[in-house]
This record gives sequence, C-alpha cells and structure tokens, in this order.
Amino acid sequence: MGRPWDPDAPGVLTLPSGRRVRGRGLRRPLPAGPLPEFGLYLLGRRPEPVAWAERWTRWPDFRLPADAADLRAALGEVLDRADGERVEVACGGGRGRTGTALACLAVLDGVPASDAVAWIRQRYDARAVETPFQARFVRRFSGGPATAR
Repeated sequence: MGRPWDPDAPGVLTLPSGRRVRGRGLRRPLPAGPLPEFGLYLLGRRPEPVAWAERWTRWPDFRLPADAADLRAALGEVLDRADGERVEVACGGGRGRTGTALACLAVLDGVPASDAVAWIRQRYDARAVETPFQARFVRRFSGGPATAR
C-alpha cells in the first residue's frame, strides 16, 4: 500500500470518515501523480485492462447500474480498500455515473441519502449526477442491506 491520495489533487473526494477516493473520467488522460491501487469502472462494456486491481460494474451512460446489488457490493469494496489504498471510481466522463456512485458511497459513509447529491456536487463536481433518474437512485440508496430501486 502506498501513500493516500493528495486531498488537493483533482477529483479527490474526502469522505466523512476521512477516507479519500478519486473520481475521474476515463476519456481524459490519466492524472499525473501516483497510480491507483484499485479502480471501480462504471461502463456499459468491460474496460481496457489496467496495471492495478480493478472491478467493473455494468452501467450504460446516462442510465442506472444494470445490477444495484453488484454496485452496492462494489462500493463496499471501494470503501474498505480506501481505508489504506489509493482507490478511484471512474466512468467515461467522470460526472454522471461516477458522481452517482460517489454520492452512494457517501451514503454508505454516513451522509444522509437526501443530502448526498448536493454533498457530492459541492465537494466533487457541480455537475455530478446528471439525470433525474440518477438523483432518485441516490435518494433511495440507503446504508442498510436493502438495494436502491
């Protein structure tokens, strides 16, 4: 395990627990600095291989995840790994799917679901969570075992 993400680096989000996760868009160049140690990739198709551990969750652009339970499990892994590893969450553009996943991650880390979209827009990207369906998904996401619908 390496150093944690620099809290001032582009895309780095500090969760209420103090864990840091980087969000980014895969269509942009890889940011300078240390590489991730784990990545969660939210795409309609399996991503290209990377040099670090990764997990893929099927999630078409401007839609919701194909399997909410799979997303919940993946976000649980992100949260666990972010307690000592450099973890990134990414989709094509880094706003809609990534912002939605980061908002759900914030819910798992203690942010009320009703506040999570605004919380992410303030701390990650003002245009995160792009569609009304994504915002509703976050509002219905809970920290408990039930899945969002």
